[in-house]
Amino acid sequence: MDDKQYLLSLIREGEHQQQDFKYRVADASKLAKSVSAFANTDGGRLLIGVRDDGHLSGVRSEEEIYMMHQAAYRYCKPEASITFDTYHAEGRTIVVATVPPSDKRPVCAQDEDGRMCAYIRIADENIVASPVHLALWRESQKPQGTMITYDDDIRHLLDVMQGNLTLNQIVRLSHLPRRKVIIMLARLIRFGLVRWDYFNQQFTFKQIET
Repeated sequence: MDDKQYLLSLIREGEHQQQDFKYRVADASKLAKSVSAFANTDGGRLLIGVRDDGHLSGVRSEEEIYMMHQAAYRYCKPEASITFDTYHAEGRTIVVATVPPSDKRPVCAQDEDGRMCAYIRIADENIVASPVHLALWRESQKPQGTMITYDDDIRHLLDVMQGNLTLNQIVRLSHLPRRKVIIMLARLIRFGLVRWDYFNQQFTFKQIET
């Protein structure tokens, strides 16, 4: 399979959970969002020099290649692991940037205002991670043998969780401190007792029936 055939096989997949098209790199901080999202989720690849409609536009300058490196190594904290492979088709240069899932989550990306923010990849979108995701990543760093304790607050939280609820709804219904609810939800998700979903631009949480 030559370069063109390989690129076209990727493009036919379209944009999805583990693939994103970038027409051009004009801002390293915007590219860093995709790097953060892939690193914090299941990994993925960026096809740089490919339009949203799959047309090969090509990488135009050395400056764009420089900004790709900046996105991973300057605008992401901790630095994201990333590899760059160059392909040539129709007289154009396409760069495939491959980002593996990170074992140092969250990988945060610096936005246009200099703030650090973690993203996750959902379908073909990069979404700002919820406070529960941040707590879940902290939870995942604890020893595997750590068990959940069914204290009164945990039982109360599960009692009020009827259906899909947002974090704000759970805090309001439980009358528990927001920070405590975030930590408990992360723990419950880790142990498979609660699941999260993303619908209508909102994260929701639901108790898993056992």
